[in-house]
Amino acid sequence: MLTIWGSKQGFCDGISRRNFLKIGALGATLTLADVLRAQAGSAASRTKANPSKAAIMIYLPGGPSHMDMYDLKPDAPKEYKGEFNPIKTNVDGIQICELFPRQAAMMDKLAIIRSIKSVDEHSDSLVMTGYGEGANRNVGHPSFGSVISRLRGSKQMDVPPFMSLRGMGPGTEPGYLGVAHRPFTPDGPGMANLRLPGSVDLTRLEDRKSLLAGFDTMRREVDASGTMNGLDAFTGRAFEIVTSGTIRNALDLTREDPRVRDRYGKATQFLMARRLVEAGVGCVTLAVGSWDTHGDNFKTLRNQLPDVDAAVSALVEDLHQRGLDQDVSVVMWGEFGRTPRINGGAGRDHWAPVMSALLAGGGLKMGQVIGTSSSRGEYPKDRPVTPSNVLATIYHAMGIDPAMTFPNGNGRPMSLLDEREKIDELI
Repeated sequence: MLTIWGSKQGFCDGISRRNFLKIGALGATLTLADVLRAQAGSAASRTKANPSKAAIMIYLPGGPSHMDMYDLKPDAPKEYKGEFNPIKTNVDGIQICELFPRQAAMMDKLAIIRSIKSVDEHSDSLVMTGYGEGANRNVGHPSFGSVISRLRGSKQMDVPPFMSLRGMGPGTEPGYLGVAHRPFTPDGPGMANLRLPGSVDLTRLEDRKSLLAGFDTMRREVDASGTMNGLDAFTGRAFEIVTSGTIRNALDLTREDPRVRDRYGKATQFLMARRLVEAGVGCVTLAVGSWDTHGDNFKTLRNQLPDVDAAVSALVEDLHQRGLDQDVSVVMWGEFGRTPRINGGAGRDHWAPVMSALLAGGGLKMGQVIGTSSSRGEYPKDRPVTPSNVLATIYHAMGIDPAMTFPNGNGRPMSLLDEREKIDELI
């Protein structure tokens, strides 16, 4: 086995989040084939998602400040409103941060929610599964991408249905859907697993494939559950992912027009995500920046917000230019907001009572703001919603009923979401 370590992310709670992935090498055991085989299990219990739909889930780790991005309060007292000013957008009555000029120019293609209630927890579990990490620890509700994997699989033999460009974490885990629905994570040296070793040509690869088939014949003879049936087909699909080069090519940004790459700026994962959904991946999740700004909040945001503005605006523009805006849902948010009152270190602390999110595409209604917060950004003033309501809306856009259930490991039906009311203004 090969262990690939992702980037180390530290937050104020002192817990280090280091993501990892173990994958099998083609010379030994092909665990990817095992994953693909398991994905086809329980076919009778599945519901087909619309294969033309996809989602890009953008996570801002650490808790981005709603007061300094999408919900500025210029009339609030000085200790609340902060250093940034709002600017007009191309939709009358909507204003956002002055460091978001590109998004302001395309507000008709975006939607903002300003009244989301969260929990004080440094984890993306809530916004990716609908359940906080603490509440979910003993239940194992699946992530959004894992649900897409379970329901749809992939139209193409050589394309995984769920990919994470940010490693593994609570927001990517499949829970009771099983390890088969973890995301494929092409992180660091793992990129090498998407190409054949230099000493292995297609003939030698076929020899290894035959050798694996021989071992699998023995495994099948001792397997009483029948899960080994059809292994050859799934092993073939695993080899197809490597030999076709579809995903490898999608991740190779040198194949993109340099002028397009320049528009995305430093946040190249946004461009990778666009290329992956174009290649047929059903859900791509990525992360950008570090938003745990207990100190020097405004200095940090002055550096990060322009990068986010360039990348998300380029992504949305490309989706529209390629006719994908009706089929690809985009959501960008963090785990909670930050305190409306600025602290003594020019920072903002954790604030779960209200946060904001940005949405685009998916055939949803854009050019609007949903909900408002109080005059000092302390709590929802009207139209309070939860992350589960947002996820239910995106599931709906993907052609998935948010009220559906799945059996857990004990066979008990588990709801996809307990709070499954959709945000009607977006539909």
